[in-house]
Amino acid sequence: MVDLFLNRVLVENNSDQDELNTEREIIGILENRIILLFFASVDCGKCQKFVPVLNHFFKRLKDPAYIEYPKLLALIYVSLDQSEEQQERFLKEMHKKILFLPFDDPYRKELQSLFKVKDIPSVVVLRPDGSILSPNAVHDISRLGTDCFHSWQESAEIVERTFMLNEAFDDLNLRSATDPVRRLKYKTEDDKRRKRWWKLWGKGDGSGEKEKDETPDDRRKEPDKGTWRKR
Repeated sequence: MVDLFLNRVLVENNSDQDELNTEREIIGILENRIILLFFASVDCGKCQKFVPVLNHFFKRLKDPAYIEYPKLLALIYVSLDQSEEQQERFLKEMHKKILFLPFDDPYRKELQSLFKVKDIPSVVVLRPDGSILSPNAVHDISRLGTDCFHSWQESAEIVERTFMLNEAFDDLNLRSATDPVRRLKYKTEDDKRRKRWWKLWGKGDGSGEKEKDETPDDRRKEPDKGTWRKR
């Protein structure tokens, strides 16, 4: 899948429209992800109606406000607009975390031909290896919402792992975005993870004295601390 966009420029839909044009940047943002190619144009009424649905779908899977660990998903807008001004208008309606191809890149038309896109809106869903999971997922996204992503994820056999980077990698210049994955030892047992965190913060080291459990006999031996009255 990454090969599909190597030697190409992808642009982030943020205020600065940052360009990703190096192999390392492209690999880092697309590798081991399910890719959605969104074919549409601003003068298409159906596309206009679908954009809020797609934005909500993408936000629920990627925005930290909705999900603790963003999903391995990338959304690329492949513009079929007639002018750059039309493309810019449409991008303003879309989520700021999506990617898009520059308007002057003829690769937009090549992708349309490659995936045989005839009707818009169209969302082509690709596995990380570039094979097609769905030729057009517009209906599934509209009807099932984020549930369809979990089906794609299972079909693509993508395994998500939550892991912590070792301190030794903090200042390391990684050769690629997958270097940490190859080098780290995963600790999946909850008890090991808890021990590591407690040790890191200097807690749970057993230095504190355990409180002695009070028994009924102890209570009987304890002298009465009430006020003494003279009879």
